[in-house]
Amino acid sequence: MATKTVTDASFKSDVIESDKPVLVDFWAEWCGPCKMIAPALEEISDELADQVTIAKMDIMENTDTPGQLGVQGIPYLVLYKNGERAAELTGARPKSQLKAWLEEQL
Repeated sequence: MATKTVTDASFKSDVIESDKPVLVDFWAEWCGPCKMIAPALEEISDELADQVTIAKMDIMENTDTPGQLGVQGIPYLVLYKNGERAAELTGARPKSQLKAWLEEQL
């Protein structure tokens, strides 16, 4: 299962109301570090598909949600569990660190 694209319009149904944890990657096309971690997130999405949904939100196309959440730096990863922010991480990391961090939170 590849990463899921979420928008301002779908954020509530796709993330807040999800029955399993959702890791949201706030990113932008011009962001080099965002592009660096994208392949790792795709792989982690496949590896942990039964435990977590990995979603991506382009902050340039969707400004409401990042604005409400106070997103200041990207890549910005937020794990939602039961509709609540459970953990967050700012900046690029190697796949092994991203996966270990996510597994600790699940």
